[in-house]
Amino acid sequence: MEKQRFSNDELVCINQRLDELTRKLEGTQRTSPDQIWYDNQEFIQIMNISKRTAAYWRAVNMVGYSQVGNKIYYRLSDILQLLAKNAIPPVESTNPKKLPNELDNDL
Repeated sequence: MEKQRFSNDELVCINQRLDELTRKLEGTQRTSPDQIWYDNQEFIQIMNISKRTAAYWRAVNMVGYSQVGNKIYYRLSDILQLLAKNAIPPVESTNPKKLPNELDNDL
């Protein structure tokens, strides 16, 4: 198989076309969390909770939501914010405890 070499002008043209395609693809992607909405059923499945728990979280303003008629929607950014507010950071320990299956590996 014969190798083909591109001239500098051709490489510049190819790079410009690739950049243009990248910009077009980025423009069509829904990457912003504010643009992604989940209905109540999807939220319940994502969080692995009951309908009653979701209703309680809404009642105590634990998670942001929008309601249109009887349908309830959650913004992805609100779900991520809920998880971030309730995240428990790891604690570094000078003497970490070993799990039972890790004890056998010290031999």
